[in-house]
Amino acid sequence: MELLIASAIGIMTAAGIYLVLRLRTFPVILGISLLTYAVNVFLFTSGRVAVGAPPVLRDGVTTYTDPLPQALVLTAIVISFGMTAVVVMIGLGAFLGSDDDHVDDRPDPSDDTSEGTS
Repeated sequence: MELLIASAIGIMTAAGIYLVLRLRTFPVILGISLLTYAVNVFLFTSGRVAVGAPPVLRDGVTTYTDPLPQALVLTAIVISFGMTAVVVMIGLGAFLGSDDDHVDDRPDPSDDTSEGTS
């Protein structure tokens, strides 16, 4: 079970980094979302992977799960949802303002006015 979860975290992290390094706005937003999902799964599994185990420690219970990472993941989900909404609105505003969704600010080759036209 741990190998499956570790593989899923690694695949989500690799895909997220690949998408963040793209030059378009939408893949960068998806990459950031994938990275937050990978961190959330990592935090969730840090509370111990145990199926059907209670989240509190009682007498006679040898296997339990830690409830603190679950609370941290719930908080992280809310924060990442709000930040994703903000980044989508910034990206949409940049796209509507320039009719281009490149994340680098490269000059348009058809708009070359800097070449000695005085």
